[in-house]
Amino acid sequence: MPEFFFNKPFRFNFIFSGSGFQSTDLGKSISNHIELVIFTRYGEHRYHNDFGCEIWDLDFELIVSESIWEEKFRKSLLKSITDYEFRIYNTAVEVRITEVENVYPLRKVTEIKKKVDITVRALIKTTGEKYFFNTALFLSPLST
Repeated sequence: MPEFFFNKPFRFNFIFSGSGFQSTDLGKSISNHIELVIFTRYGEHRYHNDFGCEIWDLDFELIVSESIWEEKFRKSLLKSITDYEFRIYNTAVEVRITEVENVYPLRKVTEIKKKVDITVRALIKTTGEKYFFNTALFLSPLST
């Protein structure tokens, strides 16, 4: 029996016009779900308080040690993906923080932002194929 996966975000104009939901493939569906885990704060999901990840609590935390921060976030994300994304296994998560400096000469402003690169590698259960997900987030900006 074929499985159908829905694309995110939902395009309501397609739904209301009678075309229905837009479908997507398995890999994109898994990526959409991992993004949902990343962007959901613990306790935000009504029925699963442990759905989400710790980045929302860590975002405003003073980063004393980047390696400790990275490991804390990595463990949080790995646990949530392992607990809530059942279509993959042998999951490995990598998190790396870097600083990005943006200079705006006309406004005489320099912004320094923390960039978090997130990589997820796994295997898809139904096919055994390798799965790869990569995204980057910017944490609270520091401006001068």
